[in-house]
Amino acid sequence: MAEYDPDRFDDVPDSLGRVGAHRAPRRRGRGWIAVAWALLASGALVVAGLYSLSLVSDSVTFEIPGFSEPEPMPTPEPTPTMTPTAEPVVDPSEVELPSGFTITVLNATPFAGLAAQGGTELSEAGWPVGTTTNAAQDDFPDTVVYYSDPANEGLARGIAQQLRVADIELSDAFPGAPITVVLGSDYAARG
Repeated sequence: MAEYDPDRFDDVPDSLGRVGAHRAPRRRGRGWIAVAWALLASGALVVAGLYSLSLVSDSVTFEIPGFSEPEPMPTPEPTPTMTPTAEPVVDPSEVELPSGFTITVLNATPFAGLAAQGGTELSEAGWPVGTTTNAAQDDFPDTVVYYSDPANEGLARGIAQQLRVADIELSDAFPGAPITVVLGSDYAARG
């Protein structure tokens, strides 16, 4: 076997258990540095992915602070006021009502018997009243006449005049009748 001249690596203690180029002991904490770099890279990829997704989809919003200006609050547009398009029908005998036309009267107050009172008032004026009952809520301040078909606007205006209320509204919230009167506290106070 060949002999080599001694060098500085021959003086390394045998207790280190290293041979050749791997003679130096590993530094402490070297594994944590790799974990820290992996976490930093993963976090950067997640942030970049969320930001890209927010640009593509409107359902995801992700803004990096300092890079975007806040959007101004939208100003609400004024709702157009309804102008009367039909003359009120005050006498139901003057018009031919559609077949099966009835009016539903709902009591939306805590006062008992108000729906029957309103129904009687409309029946005596000649209006065909179908159902008089309590509404699901009892805290309506104002009486409203709801109509589901724009062709019934004149009838709704006439019923509102009969009950001496000002509010009528086109709505499909009450599909059971073409016109539904929801009596509020203002009707109860009228006595």
